[in-house]
Amino acid sequence: MGLTYVTVKIVPLEGESGKKQSYEDNFLVDTGATDTMVPADKLEATGLQSKGKMVFELADGRLEEYKYGVAQIEFMGEITAGRVIFGPPGSEPLLGVTALESVGILVDPVNKTLKRLPAIPLK
Repeated sequence: MGLTYVTVKIVPLEGESGKKQSYEDNFLVDTGATDTMVPADKLEATGLQSKGKMVFELADGRLEEYKYGVAQIEFMGEITAGRVIFGPPGSEPLLGVTALESVGILVDPVNKTLKRLPAIPLK
């Protein structure tokens, strides 16, 4: 399977203090990642505030503790909100599966594209 990228914009939620700017970039769609990750310096430049820390398991099996915040996540004309990890500076931005599923988008591994579901399941 090849890599799939999508343009994503991260915006701090209403009520966040600070600069209130957005961060937009091409994110690697990572169906193995639950949450979305952005380099910490890019998130801090938006004014997004950390809400806490959690331990995450990386692809190589290592455990790392990272700060996280909650932000608006925009891609493919859709808007959702969710946990965004303050990743290491210089790391590749990742769009996690929670954001994808919350707006009804799946990865087509054959064509390396994103597909919309006809409806979001509520069952």
